[in-house]
Amino acid sequence: MHDAGHATVLPLDDKAVSAIEEAYLAQARGDAAAALRRAIGDALADLAEMERHSRRVERLLSRGFVRGALD
Repeated sequence: MHDAGHATVLPLDDKAVSAIEEAYLAQARGDAAAALRRAIGDALADLAEMERHSRRVERLLSRGFVRGALD
């Protein structure tokens, strides 16, 4: 079955988590609080984008069902 509109779960092992942590810390020049704020902001932005995409897919599907019913 196709997973349109569903988040893909990525396996996050310790190496991946450490790499992400290091990247955020480097970008924040070692300021852990700033790195955490940016990581949270990025996660919330990604979540909002996924929700927008999901609503768009739902609207397109609903329109398709309505059009199909009229044909």
